[in-house]
Amino acid sequence: MKCFSPSHLKSSLLATLAIAIVALPVQLTTAQAPGAVAGAANSSIVAVVNADPITADQLAEEAVRRYGVDILDNMINRHLILQACNQVGIKVTDADVSAEIQRIAAKFNLPLDQYLKLLQDERDISPDQYAREIVWPMMALRRLVHDQVQVTEDEFNRAFLARYGESVKCRMIMVDKKELAESLRARAVAAPAEFGALAKQYSQDESSASVRGLIPPIRRYTGDSRIEDVAFSLKENEVSEVLQLGDQWIVLQSVRRMPASNPSPQAIPAIREQIVDAIRDEKIRETASEMFAKLQKDAQVVKVLGDQSAMQANPGVAAIVNSQKVTIAQVAAESVKRHGSVVLDGEINRKLLTQALAKAKKTVTQEDLDAEVKRAAVAYGFVRPDGTANVSAWIESVLAEGVATEELYYRDSVWPSVALAKLVEGTVTVTEDDLKEGYESNYGPRAEILAIVLSDQRTAQKIWDMARSNPTEEFFGGLAEQYSIEPVSQSNFGKVPPLRKFGGQPALEKEAFSLKPGELSGIVATGDKFIVMRCQGFTEPVVADFAAVREELLISINEKKNRVAMAEVFDKLKVTAQVDNFYEVAKKSTKVASAVRPASATAPAAPKR
Repeated sequence: MKCFSPSHLKSSLLATLAIAIVALPVQLTTAQAPGAVAGAANSSIVAVVNADPITADQLAEEAVRRYGVDILDNMINRHLILQACNQVGIKVTDADVSAEIQRIAAKFNLPLDQYLKLLQDERDISPDQYAREIVWPMMALRRLVHDQVQVTEDEFNRAFLARYGESVKCRMIMVDKKELAESLRARAVAAPAEFGALAKQYSQDESSASVRGLIPPIRRYTGDSRIEDVAFSLKENEVSEVLQLGDQWIVLQSVRRMPASNPSPQAIPAIREQIVDAIRDEKIRETASEMFAKLQKDAQVVKVLGDQSAMQANPGVAAIVNSQKVTIAQVAAESVKRHGSVVLDGEINRKLLTQALAKAKKTVTQEDLDAEVKRAAVAYGFVRPDGTANVSAWIESVLAEGVATEELYYRDSVWPSVALAKLVEGTVTVTEDDLKEGYESNYGPRAEILAIVLSDQRTAQKIWDMARSNPTEEFFGGLAEQYSIEPVSQSNFGKVPPLRKFGGQPALEKEAFSLKPGELSGIVATGDKFIVMRCQGFTEPVVADFAAVREELLISINEKKNRVAMAEVFDKLKVTAQVDNFYEVAKKSTKVASAVRPASATAPAAPKR
C-alpha cells in the first residue's frame, strides 16, 4: 500500500511527484520489534536523516500500522497448521522445503536461481517468503492428510481410460439461445454435410467456429458425463439433441470414433505409477483444502490487533489462537521482514519534510489537512446539492480503492501534500505572460496539419523532395500511408490531432504556425524523429474573450506552477540530505545462499502459552 493513494495523488498538488512515504519492512528479529508496539525497550537505529535517527521501534510501529492486520491473518493460518502438525507429531524440515522448491523449479524446467528470481521479479515474492508462507503450509497440510488418501482401482481405471481409452471426434455449435440452437439443429439434421458451415457461420465459440466446429476428441471421465454419454451414443455424422451447458446451448455431430491406445506391457507399470501419483496429488490437494477449512472453522481465534479495547485488556498480544498467543512483537518482526524497505523509505521522506517544515518555522494543522481533503473532494465531484464538499463520501471512495484506514489516508496522502504546499507557499507567481500562454494553449486556434514521421534525415529529405514536387493533399496523404513510421499518421493518410501553441512541442508548433494553408514545412527534427508537415488550415479560437477565462486560467496555472515548485523542493531535500540507511546496507550485505532460511524462519514459531 502506497502512502499516497492513487485517487488523492491525481487530485492533490503532488500529482506529478513520486514521493514514497510508505510503510516497508525492516528485517528485525522478534527481539528487535518496536517497543511502542511490542512492549520491548529497543531503540536500535535503522537510519539517520540529517543527524536525526529512525529507530527499529519506529520502523516496526509504522510497518504494523500499515500491514499488521494482513500479516496477522497469514500468521494465524500458519499457526493453525502448525498446531495441527504438533498434535500428530508431523514436522516439515528445512531440507524438506528446500527439496520441494527444487522439485517445483525442475517441474518448470528452470534452474533454482532462475525460478526464485522469476518469483521475485514477477510476483514480488522473496525466497524466504515463498518457503515460509507458500511451500511450508502446502507441505504441512499434505502430510496431515496423506494417510487419509487412497487411490482405488476404479479411480485408476477411469483415469487410464481418460488418457488412453476410445474417443469421439466431434463438431460443435454453441449459441446462447435455445431457439437458435433448435433451429440450427434442424438444419443440420436435414443436411448433415452442412454442419461445419453452420458452425463456422453461427457458433459463438470462436476457437471451434474458426475450424468449422471441430473440438478436441471427447474421452470418457474427462469432463461433463452428459456430454460424454451423448458423444459416445452418436453414429458417424449423426447430430445430437440440443444440450444445455451452463448458460449456453450446444449441438454435437460425431465425425468418427477414434480407437483406444494400447501401451506396451513394459510401459504399463510406469504409466500406472504416473496415473496413481496424479490422482493422489489431486485428492491430497482437495482433502488438504477441506482440512484447512475445518481448522479455520473449528479454531477459537480472538483477534486483538486493531481493537483498542481488546489491546488494552491484552497488552502485547496480537491474537489468541486456540489459547496460544501471537504477540505484537512477532507481527512486527514479520511486517518488517516483508515490507521494511518501503516503510523505511517512507519514514525517511517523512523525516525530510518534517525537518524542512521546522527549518521554515511552518506547521501543518488539522485545519490545513481538513481543507485539503475538502479541496480534493470538490475536485473529484464529491459535492452536496448546496455545492459544499461531501467529505464522508470522498473518504469512503478512497478507502474503497484500498487505503486501509482514514487515519492512514490523512497520514500518508494528505499530510505530505499539505506539507509540501506549505514549503512552497508564497514562492509562486503567475505573470501576464503565463496567462497569455495559457490562453493560447487552452483556448487559442489550432494548426490542422498532415504529418509524415520518419526515422532518419536521409529518408526525410527524400520524402520532402517528393512532397514538394507534387504539393497536393492526396499525394502527401499517400506518402504518409507508405512511409510514415507513426501509426496514427500512417493509417490516416497523414491526419493527426491539431497542434496547439505552448503544448510542449515548441519546434513543431513554431513551424506549423508559420505556415499558410497548403504550404509544406521544412524538415523538423524532434528527438530521434524527423517530421514533414503540410498545413491544412487553422481552427477558430475556442473562447474569444480572454477576460471570460482569466480567473479560471489563474487558478489552473497557479496549481501547475505550485506542482512544479513542490517537485523541485522535494528533489532538493533529497539531494542535499545526509541519509545513512543502515537497514539497506545490512540487507545488501546479506546474500541468500539457499532458497530456505533456518527452520525458525521456515515454519512459524510455536506460540508460547
